[in-house]
Amino acid sequence: MPIIIGMFEAQAIAIEIEKIIPNRPMTHDLFKSFAHDFHYSIKEIVISDLKEGVFFARIICEGENGRIEIDARPSDAIAIGLRFDAPIYTYEKILSEAGIILTEEEEDIKELKISEKPPEDIAKSSSKSKGEKSLKDLTVDKLNTLLDKALSDEDYEKAAEIRDELSRRN
Repeated sequence: MPIIIGMFEAQAIAIEIEKIIPNRPMTHDLFKSFAHDFHYSIKEIVISDLKEGVFFARIICEGENGRIEIDARPSDAIAIGLRFDAPIYTYEKILSEAGIILTEEEEDIKELKISEKPPEDIAKSSSKSKGEKSLKDLTVDKLNTLLDKALSDEDYEKAAEIRDELSRRN
């Protein structure tokens, strides 16, 4: 089900999916810390409604005072749900209105794009493109600078590659 979201929300989701740890906590990480410190857990995310092309979501929480539901934008709800490993649901009615069905051919193309190059080939080609030094040759400070730039440019593939190099050094 395609949901159009803002650049910053997309970045927050991608950072969590790629397990990149930013230098400072993002808003969704702050929410997680806040919920944890007040003994709330996120049970599930529900894409709850679609009105005039706008999606609505609910964050289902449980804590000492019982179960509560918080209204949220779907992009924020998804970013938070990912941080809590919470399941994300929607209703059949919304899926039938806004969902898309991939044909077998589209799924094959998607699979082909994902597996076009083995990971080691990706690292070799992208780390030395346009005469750049290999990531292995760069300092940690330079890698952190490149990571920040890759994130701001929304180049999550490059950010993941840099994160992996930083992880190998730790």
